[in-house]
Amino acid sequence: MNIWNERYAGEHYHFGTEPNAFLSRQKSLLNVGERVLAIADGEGRNGVWLAQQGLQVVAVDASDVAIAKAKKLAQQRGVSVQFELADLMAWDWGVDRYDVVVGIFIQFAPPGVREQMFERIKQCLKPGGLLLLEGYAPRQIGYKTGGPSQVENLYTVEQLREAFADLEIVELRDYDAEIEEGPGHKGISALVDLVARKR
Repeated sequence: MNIWNERYAGEHYHFGTEPNAFLSRQKSLLNVGERVLAIADGEGRNGVWLAQQGLQVVAVDASDVAIAKAKKLAQQRGVSVQFELADLMAWDWGVDRYDVVVGIFIQFAPPGVREQMFERIKQCLKPGGLLLLEGYAPRQIGYKTGGPSQVENLYTVEQLREAFADLEIVELRDYDAEIEEGPGHKGISALVDLVARKR
């Protein structure tokens, strides 16, 4: 069984049903009708919220269990989301296809795979398009409040600045905050946020 299907099994929503706090803080940057890609969107909390803001959402995930729950959440909230079951490394991201790309805690990707994914993010964004990315910093390992246990999968400000140097960086910060996103992410957390635009 797919490790993600195991994680998402059961009726409860592992990361809750409310949007990520960093994402919801960016609401003023989002425009009705924009086409947005939600990467590894899991049970749909972020993709569904984006659709509630009037965006056209494509939400991709590798777990059919998560997507089934995401569809149920979208139905409950009365919104339409295009859900796709896919391995992100084999999926066609397209070129200049999205106005916004959202990646919230997509730290399943080890170095090497992560760099490929970052390149695909940049390619699929339209010129002027917006990237919203949040992940955990290395000290998160000590907090044990969510995220991967492999330190090499975590983000530093320097690493993201270098990876997205060809984008205009609007905001890039490392800070600690209390988060509550279902049983999966709960408690004080070491976060790195990136808001950037494709030139």
